Amino acid sequence: MPAREFAPGIYSVGALDWDRRLFDGLIPLPQGTSYNCYLVKGSEKTALIDTVDPTRDLDLVTNLVKAKVEKIDYVVVNHAEQDHSGTLPMIAELFPDAKIVVNEKCRDLVVGLLEIPEERCMVISDRDTLPLGGKTLEFLITPWVHWPETMVTYAREDRVLFSCDLFGSHIAESELFARDEKEVYHAAKRYYAEIMMPFRASIKGHMEKIGNLGIDIVAPSHGPMHRPPDRIFDAYRDWIRDDVKNEVVIPYISMHGSTEKMVRYLNDALMERGIRVLPFNLPAADVGELAMSLVDAATVVIGAPTMLFGPHPAVMHAAYLANLLRPKTRFLSVIGSYGWGGNTVEMLKGQLTHIKPELLEPVYIKGTPRVEDLRALDRLADRIAAKHREIGILD
Repeated sequence: MPAREFAPGIYSVGALDWDRRLFDGLIPLPQGTSYNCYLVKGSEKTALIDTVDPTRDLDLVTNLVKAKVEKIDYVVVNHAEQDHSGTLPMIAELFPDAKIVVNEKCRDLVVGLLEIPEERCMVISDRDTLPLGGKTLEFLITPWVHWPETMVTYAREDRVLFSCDLFGSHIAESELFARDEKEVYHAAKRYYAEIMMPFRASIKGHMEKIGNLGIDIVAPSHGPMHRPPDRIFDAYRDWIRDDVKNEVVIPYISMHGSTEKMVRYLNDALMERGIRVLPFNLPAADVGELAMSLVDAATVVIGAPTMLFGPHPAVMHAAYLANLLRPKTRFLSVIGSYGWGGNTVEMLKGQLTHIKPELLEPVYIKGTPRVEDLRALDRLADRIAAKHREIGILD
């Protein structure tokens, strides 16, 4: 990504990673990603907002040269995770007089994770400001989006919010600003689902806090920028609301076909009752798409065969991830088949300790589904429809 000026004296100097396909050893990146960082030149001082992933250190140095940077006075660390700050040790060495601007919790992390000398750190508090000469940076501490030390930085005169991981998207995009709103919306929702959803309550408070700022441009740490920011703000307000939609997500796996027959039957039964169904056959499913489906769904039905004495490991993995993501799901059930015994339903319930939906009567059968089992699935579909009707999402 070349260095580009997008506001007077403010440059994008980060890096694109077209080929990265996995984040944190878990999250698929079908469109790559970017590591955004920004240069703010005042008449007296220059600040760098974050750095880049260590794999793209040359891109950052090249962009600083292109931006004719001879001196950096401050390096602002919004977030200590290495895709944001991994190149901080190199920048600290290249600009030995630069102060590392951090909040107290972030200081402890950059010292511990990146071996930054503590005496190099300039510790700020919430709402502190940093004058650069004609430009003022204001710091707002926003913990738990998605680490305890995260903060955002606001360039007052230019009305630019450097939003860290908030409002980001994992997408390698050559345009600085979001152009294809539909594509960026999808990528931003996926990013929210995978990373931000567990911190929905924190985001609500932080959005109220930044809502008092006059913001023309949102410059996140991943993905394109937003100008004006209304659409991404409206999207986040929708995602963090307590409201759910008339949708049922069905993550499932089938070993010998019995559970799959049950899933297909339930799919049809729910659709006949006017409910949108989102099935995910786990061996082929994209975990990011599954996470995204959980943002709005009122109900989750897990399709799980018993393997030996408990749930199939793929289902346990999906349940574990859902438990970490903490979606606002209202209702939960389990369907599936066993051969001779086991404790599948109870084990799955025990895996979902962070989610508090109402448990609807499971349909768990021995062997292949028979007529009475299909009738039980119809009763489950009726129960789900009734629950959706009770909360006003189904006519």
